[in-house]
Amino acid sequence: MTTRLEKDPLGEKPVPATALYGIQTVRAAENFPISGLRPLPAFVDAVIWIKRSAALTHKETGRLEARLADAIVQAADEVLAGQHRDQFIVDVYQAGAGTSHNMNCNEVLANRANELLGGTRGAYTPVHPNDHVNMAQSTNDVIPTAMRLAALATLPALLQAMDTLGADFLAKGTQFDHVIKSGRTHLQDATPIRLGQEFTAYGHTVQRHRAKLAQAADWLRDLGIGGTAVGTGINAEAAYPALMVKYLQQVSGLELRVGQDRIQLMQSMGDIASFTGAFRAYVLDLQKIANDIRLLASGPRTGLAEILLPAVQPGSSIMPGKVNPSIAEMVNQVCYQALGLDTTVAMAAEAGQLELNVMMPVMTHNVVFGLTIVGNATRVLAERCVRGIEADEQLCAYWLERSPALVTALAPKIGYAESAKLAKEAIATGLTVKQLVVQKNLLQGKELGEVLDLRAMTEIGVPGGVGLPGGG
Repeated sequence: MTTRLEKDPLGEKPVPATALYGIQTVRAAENFPISGLRPLPAFVDAVIWIKRSAALTHKETGRLEARLADAIVQAADEVLAGQHRDQFIVDVYQAGAGTSHNMNCNEVLANRANELLGGTRGAYTPVHPNDHVNMAQSTNDVIPTAMRLAALATLPALLQAMDTLGADFLAKGTQFDHVIKSGRTHLQDATPIRLGQEFTAYGHTVQRHRAKLAQAADWLRDLGIGGTAVGTGINAEAAYPALMVKYLQQVSGLELRVGQDRIQLMQSMGDIASFTGAFRAYVLDLQKIANDIRLLASGPRTGLAEILLPAVQPGSSIMPGKVNPSIAEMVNQVCYQALGLDTTVAMAAEAGQLELNVMMPVMTHNVVFGLTIVGNATRVLAERCVRGIEADEQLCAYWLERSPALVTALAPKIGYAESAKLAKEAIATGLTVKQLVVQKNLLQGKELGEVLDLRAMTEIGVPGGVGLPGGG
């Protein structure tokens, strides 16, 4: 491999002749052979957005010669169009704050801009990675800004998937509204509920989390770009923050705001922690819903089997005909991963000292990765599982008919103690609650029908009307 020799404050080092990156990126690659993971595309895009916007800002203020600014913008546009992606090589686990990734981006844009201006790679003239591409910037305001931009840019796919999943659950709620089944608490028989009510509740859960997540994301729109080294804005012009937000909005399509206290935005990762806290809350409920789907579909002969899942693949390499809840199992695994990512973000958010939190590279990776995999899992759950779910109405009715919890409807008529005795007898004899009521002549005719009206038990009210007088 042919190389070129580059020099930085630490000395000289060979760099691959064809590389758009330079000596500082090479040092980082040598220093951090940790995971083999490269920066996620959203993180690359976010930093390139910042470099592009800075070039336009400095062109507008006259601080950067127009031809240099235009070359940087053209190089940035090539990256944003998908070119040169193999040139961003710094491992996710790198030096604190993200200096290595920032310099990787600076070097790639500088070298490509110089090529566009007729120069050569590695010469860094007329465009220099620090003096021109990084003008009025510091890693310390670039990376926290990029973290916010990357999260905001990744979030819409998750929100769209949540909209889809919520709507699909609500559609199943309507489809299954007539299916009455046994409710369960503590994994024990409980009073009746409609399968449609269960699925409608899942839909509302997803919708509520969607609203909370979008609300938490609003805090990320406040940008600290312009804070430079410690938040005070040294080496940045007064017009710089507002112009940066203007150009960042144009290139990203995101709604953004100038941060009111850039020192605070550099010191604190609280906005990210709040956002990932809302994300975590959704993941916890998504996990619960996936578990419920697996439980309701357990069987087909020795479990609940109240719902039938679409078969997406053979379930066993040894047991013919077996169908597993494969999509729900995938969601479980994604949720476990996402909770681990969130725990890392929470610990990293606490780890800042004084003017800076240096744990931003791993935070950014985990936030973007978490949003991505949970968004994909949410979408696949909707498309390949929930939409194809069917109810086994006969089995729902079978379990409900045998539930001793139906005595709850009798309590207002015969009292709690007598109802408890009846439940125990139903379990001991194998008779249904209705059979025992008829056998013991506890209720008759219309009153029996009203009190043991299964549909009525799934709505607020007292089946059959008020029974025993107050205090009786």
